[in-house]
Amino acid sequence: MKRWWALVALAMAQFVMVLDQAVMNVSISQLVADFDASVATIQTVITLYSLVMAMFMMVGGKLGDVLGRRRTFVIGLVVYGMGSALTAAAPTVVVLALGWSVLEGLGAALVLPAMAALIAGNYVDDARKVAYAVLGGVAGAGIAVGPIVGGWATTQLTWRVVFVGEVVLVLVILAMARHVADAPRTGPPIRLDLVGGALSALGLGAIVLGVLQASTWGWVVPRNSPVAPLGFSLTVFVVLGGGGLLWAFAWWERRREAAELEPLVHLDLLQHATMRAGLMGLFAQNLILLGIFFGLPLYLQMVVGLDALETGVRMLPVSIAMFVTSAIGSRLSATYPVRTIVRAGLGTIIVAVVALMATIQPTLANVAFAASMTALGIGMGLVVSQLGNVVQSSVDASGRSEAGGLQFTGQQLGSSLGVALVGAIVLSGLSTSFLANVTDDPAISTEVATMVADFIDEEGVDFVAAEQVTAATTAAGLDEPTGDAVLAAYRAAQLRSLRAGLLVTAVLALAALATTRHLPHDRPGAGVATAAAE
Repeated sequence: MKRWWALVALAMAQFVMVLDQAVMNVSISQLVADFDASVATIQTVITLYSLVMAMFMMVGGKLGDVLGRRRTFVIGLVVYGMGSALTAAAPTVVVLALGWSVLEGLGAALVLPAMAALIAGNYVDDARKVAYAVLGGVAGAGIAVGPIVGGWATTQLTWRVVFVGEVVLVLVILAMARHVADAPRTGPPIRLDLVGGALSALGLGAIVLGVLQASTWGWVVPRNSPVAPLGFSLTVFVVLGGGGLLWAFAWWERRREAAELEPLVHLDLLQHATMRAGLMGLFAQNLILLGIFFGLPLYLQMVVGLDALETGVRMLPVSIAMFVTSAIGSRLSATYPVRTIVRAGLGTIIVAVVALMATIQPTLANVAFAASMTALGIGMGLVVSQLGNVVQSSVDASGRSEAGGLQFTGQQLGSSLGVALVGAIVLSGLSTSFLANVTDDPAISTEVATMVADFIDEEGVDFVAAEQVTAATTAAGLDEPTGDAVLAAYRAAQLRSLRAGLLVTAVLALAALATTRHLPHDRPGAGVATAAAE
């Protein structure tokens, strides 16, 4: 029974780590009001949380080897708890970013790889499959329950209450950590590769930064780009620079291995086809889910006009379906190959996203929306129930911290890119579509269309409620018919840009199917040797 108390502690940690990503999504409009910020600013803070985790996850995984997995787990919880306390008291958006995005992100970067290694060290065979399925389900529940928790707190009290609750949960987990047996690393003592850590963090950070700023700077053609080297947007060069830093990271790691020095991560792990497929699947799953979870609250709050609690209720079907399906998924793996289950999950996600696109209308189609969200939860549950065990089962005990670091780097990189990419597409699509609608509408004069175009070029367009657009047109001195026409053009642009963001997630899910080829496909009991050898 003691080992299951350990799983309770680890599952609670998993829940706390992922809760924030969903809590803040439904609180976007309130955060904008509380800190007098724009949607793009809050998007940056949300992205930064996942990005900090992605940037330092491999370092966190290696620190588990240096300091010990359970000790690193405990240190990370303490850092995370401090970040939660600072976030709860944040007076400005800068302090919010420091407490939530930076401190909590760093804490999670220590906790999550250690947690993956502790699961692998405390459980074997079928018990390990169950443990990873539980973690997958709890992670899904944290991401999906977050909206209703955050919605209730934001509407009835304040979103700050959630972070106070996280401090309490962290203290409970720390008290339960004694039930978790350590998973010691075998082999001689090692030293942390600081150069490799810096190169990987800067490379990942630059790529996500470039995507995040694309709605402001422009994807290729410069808009409000600070500089325009060779006539191109700065986005192109920041993303390419990030790719160059990651190439330098790979070169440095190979150089250290050739010199018989311990690298930050043994890149040979990525030559294992099964592990590579598992990592790519986790990356895609988080990218799709967090991208959707950024876009849908904008629709429900800014377009339909729901408050945070009502938004959380509408997103609850994902929570229930994802948690239940994750639990069932661990049982399905005893009957069906992993690859079959994951492909079924991705196929279900594609159908669900296409169905969600059809529900993006001026008024909410409650039944169709709930059915689409349930299907999305089922697809996500099938995927997350399998891939954590695939990654950790691909390595022996000595490689579990590194595998955990890679696993959660992939997941959090997917999360940060999902918010950055879908956010950039929605915001840039909003500007483009709004301008096109205004220009093509015969009810709007050329003079007004030119005024709107100049405003977009200088300021850009934020995602706001209809009331704010009406107030802006009134302040600009437009007559009522013209103001109504501008509002109609803006609302149509909102719907089109949201559908574009969802369309991208459907395309990404379709592309993810191509990465499943090397997932284990033998019948249960036959092993994964065939898949690994391909």
